[in-house]
Amino acid sequence: MAETSGGTTASQSPRGLVFLFAGLMLTMLLASLNQTVLNPALPTIVGELHGADLMLWVITVYILASTITMPAYGKLGDLFGRKPLLLSAIGIFLVGSVVSATAGDITWLIVGRTIQGVGGGGLMILSQAAIADVIPARERGRYMGIMSGVFALSSVAGPLLGGWFTEGPGWRWVFWVTVPLGLLAATAAVVFLRLPARTGPRPSIDVAGMAILSVTTTGIVLVGTWGGTTYAWTSPTILGLIAGTIAAAALFVFVESRAAEPVLPLHLFRDRNFDLITVSGLLVSVALFGVAGYLPTYLQMVTGVSATVAGLLMLPMMGSLFLTSTLAGRVVTSTGRYKAIPIAGSVLIAIGLVLLSQLTVTTPTWVLGCCIAVIGVGLGMTGQLMVLVVQNSFPIEEVGTATAGNNYFRQIGATLGSAVVGSVFASRVATLIAERAPAGIVADSLTPESVRQLPDAARLPVVEAYNDALAPIYLWISPLALVATVLLCFVVEKPLATTIERRQELPVEAATTGS
Repeated sequence: MAETSGGTTASQSPRGLVFLFAGLMLTMLLASLNQTVLNPALPTIVGELHGADLMLWVITVYILASTITMPAYGKLGDLFGRKPLLLSAIGIFLVGSVVSATAGDITWLIVGRTIQGVGGGGLMILSQAAIADVIPARERGRYMGIMSGVFALSSVAGPLLGGWFTEGPGWRWVFWVTVPLGLLAATAAVVFLRLPARTGPRPSIDVAGMAILSVTTTGIVLVGTWGGTTYAWTSPTILGLIAGTIAAAALFVFVESRAAEPVLPLHLFRDRNFDLITVSGLLVSVALFGVAGYLPTYLQMVTGVSATVAGLLMLPMMGSLFLTSTLAGRVVTSTGRYKAIPIAGSVLIAIGLVLLSQLTVTTPTWVLGCCIAVIGVGLGMTGQLMVLVVQNSFPIEEVGTATAGNNYFRQIGATLGSAVVGSVFASRVATLIAERAPAGIVADSLTPESVRQLPDAARLPVVEAYNDALAPIYLWISPLALVATVLLCFVVEKPLATTIERRQELPVEAATTGS
């Protein structure tokens, strides 16, 4: 896309924009599909690998690794250009997929998921930032709506593929399927992405800030994962982790205030909209990953459906998310107004969580579908619009860093949502099964198939234990969405930019084939 220095953008050819957007969409699909395709297969995987006690880490380490790397990808993309980093992220992701697919035990699976997360953090951030490189904020609304459609598609296709692979060729294909998709995404990036390249003196890299941020993030996740389950909240381990995390966070602020090119610049937090949107996104992410991460397991264990059917039962949530996000994006593009939409969306998320908390083992599946559809509508009205508000608050030279900063805290919410909900869920399941089920039935080795084969006298206590372990958690986290509602009311509705302003003219990264 041609730029005039510090001025408006010249129009890019429709064909070039279509190819560019298609490449970025494919990259986002790769990252988002990876987070959903695993859920239906997870009960079978941990049962076969005898790692039910480590189940939450299979999900949590991916989110943790991607969270740690997001700010680095965002900052380095602003400094050096996004295309080389995007290709590197895809390569790392594919290595993690191969390690996961060939894992012989739960430990190696967790290692593979960690490597995937290191690459996955770049896939999300660099795709979102690259869109901002070529499309003005006012026009970006409808593209953000389509991006949410990618998440909806992966949320539907992922559970279906995960269920089909689990019941057919085997759960390892959950990881193998990402390899051809990754190669296709890399090819699209090489051929079609023509993004502004960064020139000039080699900038310094905030290695110290990145390292300290990694320590801080890990501490937050460990506190959320171990607190109240593996260790008591008042134990020396948890208290030490909390103290260490606070100390690391304070050291990070000190280092960032003196870094030449801070990975997470402190001046971002002087922007009111950035603060409000970031905290709201964190709270909503806790709710989202608490639902999406463990509801497929709940459906298989409680209703007795197959992994494929469990994926199908998530359709109401994802279908409503896709329709709502697309409509919301078009409304924002046509009117330039956006504040009221996420406010209403966060209220609907709270309502949906309260409805889910009322589930019982006899609740009809259509009722459950209606509950999660309400959450889907709320998510469609919040997710990508929040990213748009953040991007609209900063110049294009900082859009990657701002996007990464916002997504970092949203991923912290996702990590805490997965870790806290998962650890509490697993602990409550183990306790309730030990109290209610006949002797010899241990939560650690249960799979959906083994539960279905139990006699009614033994199966019913197990099913009720799963229901009573998860449903109340949704009521406990519903106030988070209401807090997000209050915060969003104070967002300042700034006019959406109609041009892309740059401080200096930048050359365009070469592509193997011009678009």
